[in-house]
Amino acid sequence: MYQLYYYPNNASLAPHFFLHHMRLDYDLVLVDKKSNWHKSPEYLKLNPAGRIPTLVDNGQPIFESAAICIHLCEQHPEYQLIPPLGSPKRPLFYQWLAFLNNTLQPQLMVRYYPHRNIKDEQSIPALIAAQDERIAESLSIIDDQLADNVYLLGSEISACDFFLFMLAEWSLPVARSPLTFPHLAGYLKRMCEHSTVKAVCEIEGMDLTPFKAEI
Repeated sequence: MYQLYYYPNNASLAPHFFLHHMRLDYDLVLVDKKSNWHKSPEYLKLNPAGRIPTLVDNGQPIFESAAICIHLCEQHPEYQLIPPLGSPKRPLFYQWLAFLNNTLQPQLMVRYYPHRNIKDEQSIPALIAAQDERIAESLSIIDDQLADNVYLLGSEISACDFFLFMLAEWSLPVARSPLTFPHLAGYLKRMCEHSTVKAVCEIEGMDLTPFKAEI
């Protein structure tokens, strides 16, 4: 039995996708961000960074979405969300997961939390505009990858796709929405029809309507 400490449409969304897709036994534990429970001594014992998510596996807390992703994929390889060892697609899995986690996600975090990165309030609009450009550059790279591929790694879905869907949803309000990129838009429309995406987004109260618009 796993425990996932989560908040709707937060970085816990990707691990939630994995747990549901793999049909694992898990409990959802809501972290009340409004009361800053993620900064409480109780939660900091599990996750000293004070961020969401945290996965508890047999008493062992694990934090960071990408780390949880890799752990679940390696614990349950039968669900084929990670290419097997020796597969030429295995390094591509790490490449795209690293790109999403280390490039696109930090760009989004700076964009939505500019006050954490700059003290001059008058400079914040310029910072957001700059981040929108960086985000568009990253989305363009992903769009190119999807030009000839059904999923990020090719013809089969992987954990990278669930991670990408989470970040793409966060990217909707930016100046160049992911839905303005033709291959990415078609991909996201397909992804929002996936049974796991639909089920988990319903649990978390997320609206998938924007992805279903005509492209």
